[in-house]
Amino acid sequence: MGSGRWGWIVPDGLWEFVEPLLPPERVRPQGGGTRNTPDEAVFAAIVYVLTSGCAWRHLPPCFGISKSTAHRRFLICSRAGVWARSHRAVLDQLAAADLLDLSRVLSDTAHLRAKKGGEHTGPSPVDRGRAGPGMHVLSDTNGLPLVVAVPGGNTHDSQGLKPLPAGLQSRHDPERGRHHRPGRIHADKAYDIPDLRRWMRGKRPAVRIGRKGVESSQRLGRQRWKIERTIALRVGHRRLSPRYERHSRNYLAFLGLAAALVCYKRLHRLTT
Repeated sequence: MGSGRWGWIVPDGLWEFVEPLLPPERVRPQGGGTRNTPDEAVFAAIVYVLTSGCAWRHLPPCFGISKSTAHRRFLICSRAGVWARSHRAVLDQLAAADLLDLSRVLSDTAHLRAKKGGEHTGPSPVDRGRAGPGMHVLSDTNGLPLVVAVPGGNTHDSQGLKPLPAGLQSRHDPERGRHHRPGRIHADKAYDIPDLRRWMRGKRPAVRIGRKGVESSQRLGRQRWKIERTIALRVGHRRLSPRYERHSRNYLAFLGLAAALVCYKRLHRLTT
């Protein structure tokens, strides 16, 4: 898929990662349960909503599906973890091709505005108290998103970082006979909180946090511009900013799909 009818919206080859992860059709007690709409068309419609930012009710008729069908199938796939697992599958392929650089893992946060409020949209500490969620990202040395998360908008950056290292997976290389583990996580001065430093002490991977009043922003910026570029992925995926989803799990699903798209485009570019 991608080189055919939906090639204008779905990158060539991405469907091969997503299709095996789709949940089986649920058989209804009253009969039926067969999908009348091709899964490829539904996936293309979901990618269109993510990238264009349009409302479900404004889905173009070229996809041949109703807005209720597209939204329902998006929710089913989101609850089944399809988008997060697609992201993981693409990352595994990048790692197998030795295209992931985990010698340095970068961390950053963005605070977004929530048009409709909803879960995890407390007052933002960096946007004059306006309601909005946070978006936390860990990337590899080259800026590829490894882990994405959506804590509350009023959650301090230091608290949002704590659960993220658990999402970094080591990978066993049978040829080299060893595990590839991430190197240090590099975080900026916003994470320079004594409580976080105590919590991270002795944990793996270690966290390298910029020190307020000691290290210059220019020195930190030599590496941190890469994670800033990763955070900017929401610009090319208009459904992410501002946030329109009332439920944080739906926003996280879109964020996971966007991360899968970004990683797959890098994979496709470097292997073709």
